[in-house]
Amino acid sequence: MSAPKRQTTPHQASFTSLGLSKSLVEALAAMAIRRPSKIQTACIPQILQGKDCIGGARTGSGKTMAFAAPILQKFSEDPYGVFALILTPTRELALQISEQFSALGSNMNIKIAVVVGGMDMVAQGLVLQQRPHIVIATPGRLADHIRSGAGAEAISGLQRVRFLVLDEADRLLTPGFGPDLEECMNVVKSPRRQTLLFTATLTSAVMQLKEKSGDKVFAHEVLAASKIAVPDTLVQSYLLLPTQIKEAYLVALLAAPENLTKSAIVFVNRAKTAEILKQILLIYSKSMDEGSILVTSLHAQLSQQERISSLARFRAGAARVLVATDVASRGLDIPIIELVIHYDIPADPDDYIHRAGRTARAGHSGESVAFVTEHDVERIQAIEARVCKEMDKYTKIDENTIIREFMHPVSSAKREAIMDLERDLNKQSGHASKARRMKLRKTR
Repeated sequence: MSAPKRQTTPHQASFTSLGLSKSLVEALAAMAIRRPSKIQTACIPQILQGKDCIGGARTGSGKTMAFAAPILQKFSEDPYGVFALILTPTRELALQISEQFSALGSNMNIKIAVVVGGMDMVAQGLVLQQRPHIVIATPGRLADHIRSGAGAEAISGLQRVRFLVLDEADRLLTPGFGPDLEECMNVVKSPRRQTLLFTATLTSAVMQLKEKSGDKVFAHEVLAASKIAVPDTLVQSYLLLPTQIKEAYLVALLAAPENLTKSAIVFVNRAKTAEILKQILLIYSKSMDEGSILVTSLHAQLSQQERISSLARFRAGAARVLVATDVASRGLDIPIIELVIHYDIPADPDDYIHRAGRTARAGHSGESVAFVTEHDVERIQAIEARVCKEMDKYTKIDENTIIREFMHPVSSAKREAIMDLERDLNKQSGHASKARRMKLRKTR
């Protein structure tokens, strides 16, 4: 009996076989992307055929190239005006997508506009008036431009857009983005428009869009929320501790010999907490003879330039610890993370999964440690039920060591950090008052 003929699986496809041009294949190779991922193999041909698409895969699976490559292919065939609008929930993700479009379309003389908060609206309006080919925006800032009416001529270019992409669609379709997203969607109503949704989590809102469209939309094996799990290579543990000494536990954990060289993200629920912890770690590090904790922060209260700089420092290794809110929990292309610390436990178990998913990626191992106070027991139980696994107790540090070695210096660092932040706030308030007074004098 002859041996069965070997089947070629879709995942063994090449970018050429998916329908991409030679120039795009070469551009991908220059970016060290030589073989398509599963989501790219599934979605690229469908998009090139003109279908709307819902693509789902974990962060780091190549979702951006799954829509960027076919968009640029179609643009090369029929270039005009504002060709694509990509909406995304965070500024950092918008800038990252812009970088990838720029790299992939480097030989196409393509014009890209990034329209996000934290930047000058007038300057953005001027860029929009130049009819960029690709507009990458957060819904809030693009809606501001639409409502202002100042850039009406520029915004009108969006009415003929060929592609509309919602990246991290599950987040964009939450109530918080609703009014701004609706404002944007009311503008892009071209009958030729293809709509592409990419998501790591299939929420009910995304599923409803699929059900309404029926067979008109191609969907790539989007995992239901209940099936999304943490990687098998991730070690999950918890520390049960009193709220009053969380900062001391954090410093002790980051300063432990086994963690002193690890890249780490510390997730918090509030921007103020992120800044206080960053200051505590900076002040504490000054008192260390060796092995200082190089730290930076990332959250919505920073200026756009500060956010860009902070992320660049962490990517470059100039800081090995990033204290962040959920703006860093998914989508961002950041270095291999060895340790994730959940300083604050999120209310939604799925947020825990996205946070923990920043480590143990692409087959690498990683560690996730949750700080559980007396207020977090129900939340951690919900997370364990969601991931179908109980966490182990973290045993590498103990309370006696915390009290003996870290309580006093960290408490002192916390007092100094709070004073520094209050002084900065007062200074900013003073500058704002002075600016208001100057403005009043000019108007008299």
